[in-house]
Amino acid sequence: MPTKPKVKRTKTAEQALRSLMNLCARSEKCTSDALRLMKGWGVADADAQRVLQRLVAERFIDDSRYAAAFVREKINLRGWGVYKITTALRRKGIESTVISAVIAENGDVDMTERLITLLERKVRTTKAKSDADLRAKLFRYAAGQGYDFSTIKECVARIVKDNEEW
Repeated sequence: MPTKPKVKRTKTAEQALRSLMNLCARSEKCTSDALRLMKGWGVADADAQRVLQRLVAERFIDDSRYAAAFVREKINLRGWGVYKITTALRRKGIESTVISAVIAENGDVDMTERLITLLERKVRTTKAKSDADLRAKLFRYAAGQGYDFSTIKECVARIVKDNEEW
């Protein structure tokens, strides 16, 4: 059975503005999200810039507000570390100064305790042949979550020490 070719839906600048206002009213978006969506809708670059300026002027889009919400969500719900959050925000086109300020605001979060909680959950489902194997697997997992080396080293040592069944 042949599939139908996907029809690219185009929008005018006014339609894009209305759509983005609705989207931004429901959840935080950053400038790169808006530009990516408008490009997908076939909005001309000049029109896209005008729409973006209006969205920013009317505070539908605010990159610092977006970054703050992003950091809170990734730390509290996903358990991400600072490195992974910073990389994701850079990919979104958020300025380094905004990233640094938002990370500093959330500096009161104890990343060691967050990582201990993640690793305790992970160790229950990890199959390892030895202490060294367990350490390596936990270390890779924590590094993938974006935590720094010293925090990972400390937390993995605590977890492996507590897990005396090896």
